[in-house]
Amino acid sequence: MRHRQLSVRLGRQTGHRQALLRNLATSLFVHGRITTTETKAKELCRFASKLITLAKKGDLSSRRRVLEDIQNKEVIKKLFEIIAVQYQNRQPADSGGKGGYIRIVKGLPRKGDGAPAAIVELV
Repeated sequence: MRHRQLSVRLGRQTGHRQALLRNLATSLFVHGRITTTETKAKELCRFASKLITLAKKGDLSSRRRVLEDIQNKEVIKKLFEIIAVQYQNRQPADSGGKGGYIRIVKGLPRKGDGAPAAIVELV
C-alpha cells in the first residue's frame, strides 16, 4: 500500500536518492535543460520547484535552506540573483502561487535500455 508515501524511491536508498536529486537540480540550474528518465524528471520537478520557491523569498534563512541541498555557491548565486528574479511574478492559477517553473517534455526511449526519457527545462 502507498499510504503516506511522499516520494518515489527510484530504486535507491535515501542518501543516494537525495544525492541524485541534488545533482540533477544543480545541473538543471547550471544548464537550464537536462535529459533524464520520466520518473526522475517528475521527482526533480517537485524538488527543484521547492528550491526556486525558497529562492524567490530571498532571505537569509531561505539561502541557508537551499545551501543544504545545493553545494555549489556559484549555482546558488545564479539561483537567487537570476532564476528567482526571472520567476518573481510567475504565479500559476492552479498551484496557489507556487510552482510552474519547470517543463517536462517526454522524448524518445533511451537508446541503451529503452527507458522512457524526458527533457526537463526551466520555463
